[in-house]
Amino acid sequence: MSAFEFYTSRKERFQQQRSVVIGRQRLLRMARLTVFLAVAGLVYFMFGSWMWIVLSLVLGTILFTFLVFRSNDLGKERKYLEALIRINQTELDVLGGKWESLPDGSEFHQDDHAFSQDLDLFGRASFFQYVNRAALKRGRENVASMLASNHCENIEEKQEAIQELAQKAEWRQEYTAHGSLIQSKVSEKAIVAWFESYQPFTNQFSPMLVWGISALSLIAMTLYAFDIIQWSHLLIWFFVGAAIIGRLLKKITKLSNDTSKVQDTFERYHELLDRIETESFASKQLTSWQSKIHQNDKKASQIVKEFSKLLGALDQRNNIIVSIPANGFFLRDLWISYKIEKWIEANATKVGEWFGVISDFDALNSFGNYAFNHEHHVFPKVLAEGKQIEAHQLGHPLLNPKNRVDNDFAMQNKEFFIVTGANMAGKSTFLRTVGLSIVLANNGLPVCAKSFAYAPIKLISSMRTTDSLSDNASYFFSELTRLKHIIDTIEHEEHFIILDEILKGTNSKDKAKGSQQFVEKLVRTGSTGIIATHDLSLCQLEDQLPEVKNYYFDAEIVDNELFFDYQLKVGVCQNMNASFLLKKMGIV
Repeated sequence: MSAFEFYTSRKERFQQQRSVVIGRQRLLRMARLTVFLAVAGLVYFMFGSWMWIVLSLVLGTILFTFLVFRSNDLGKERKYLEALIRINQTELDVLGGKWESLPDGSEFHQDDHAFSQDLDLFGRASFFQYVNRAALKRGRENVASMLASNHCENIEEKQEAIQELAQKAEWRQEYTAHGSLIQSKVSEKAIVAWFESYQPFTNQFSPMLVWGISALSLIAMTLYAFDIIQWSHLLIWFFVGAAIIGRLLKKITKLSNDTSKVQDTFERYHELLDRIETESFASKQLTSWQSKIHQNDKKASQIVKEFSKLLGALDQRNNIIVSIPANGFFLRDLWISYKIEKWIEANATKVGEWFGVISDFDALNSFGNYAFNHEHHVFPKVLAEGKQIEAHQLGHPLLNPKNRVDNDFAMQNKEFFIVTGANMAGKSTFLRTVGLSIVLANNGLPVCAKSFAYAPIKLISSMRTTDSLSDNASYFFSELTRLKHIIDTIEHEEHFIILDEILKGTNSKDKAKGSQQFVEKLVRTGSTGIIATHDLSLCQLEDQLPEVKNYYFDAEIVDNELFFDYQLKVGVCQNMNASFLLKKMGIV
């Protein structure tokens, strides 16, 4: 089954299930109304028969409450199904070339990053926008961090994990659907910090106080039921309990206000943890993450679920029908606060790691989803020393496959390619294709190619230098600063270097001389990389340096029309098109 067929069938299935749920919701609304009218009618017709009235009210309240809870469950199920429908519709849109409405990751853009700006990793129409499916804020941050990391270790382990998640498409969708329903506005980092700094107000005597007051309250109620004490005595005892709660009211209220902000997070996170715990994983990376949430006595999901229930119980203090008598006679809020604080004491140091595992899976699901959607792309083979890259039919994954022109590309380690070509012939696109392929390969992702083998290497580039008015830096100075940064970087660690038309901020003669000296410097340091240029004089380096090879993209004028084949060829470009285009467009 193709990805398109998979998403289509699941979308239709969830739409059918949602229709069933909507029908049940309608029936429950009618049932609630029927119960309400029936109870009201019984009270009206049996007015004066207090025993029957009380019985009707009690049974009616129980039935009505059951219907309300069942309706709430159906509401949650409907939201979950709608989340799954959205997920599959999103994938169908992306497969159809519509992904501009997805989060573009502009907040992760870094002007001084080694390559992200040059390769369009973030921003509108970026690779992040295309690949990211993380449901959680920290998950999106992890996706951005991995893409920009420049880490090239453990490639096979990364590939193994992504390949495994790619095959767990249903599990990934269920995981993402639950994550997308989290409404908490408090970040994981803030929650962990709150746990670590929390100061409890209950102590070891709190349970004894609660159980003592509760036991005495039951005794008082029993005595009142047998007319041994009067109502006023029971009321006085109620105010004793209320006074105890009153002394702690400010602290309990603060705890309630703080925990209400994270209640939704824990309600959903225990479901995410449960899905991680109960799923079978084989890859080293995924089993390692899974092991971090395994506990000796209880599952992490169960521990988090217990905390979620405690938060829900404390939130019920706003229900005065429950809160007032339960606190006056049984110190309910004190008991729940004590249980919450004991949970924090026992688990505060573990929550950060649990959250981290949840976010790691959330992020890597995006990569698994990408691999699933691109079944015809290949996972790179890792080469030993010697060859740097060997690719067959390499293309840019964001280009429409119907129009994309792919190229064969191979180079040895410590070789430097000079790529010339006419304007719009495909030089810059090719450079970005090579650069993005290295980024994908370093992250364990499949590459848009028929075959791709490479020696893992970090990447650094200079393709889009801008001036900075705020820093009072000219374009030329900014470019020199970038080139200096590249030289300083490769002195400490090997990088694959991608350059596009360097030294544009000076005159042509000076530019040619400076470019030649810079490439010579890179070759002397044993660097590997590509430079695209319009300066044909730079191609003379091939005769002087055995490490330098010339390639080009051609342009032809056929029947007074400009034609590009976007094919990488060996040699130096001889056909330029600037003067032709000036005339063609009527500029000159």
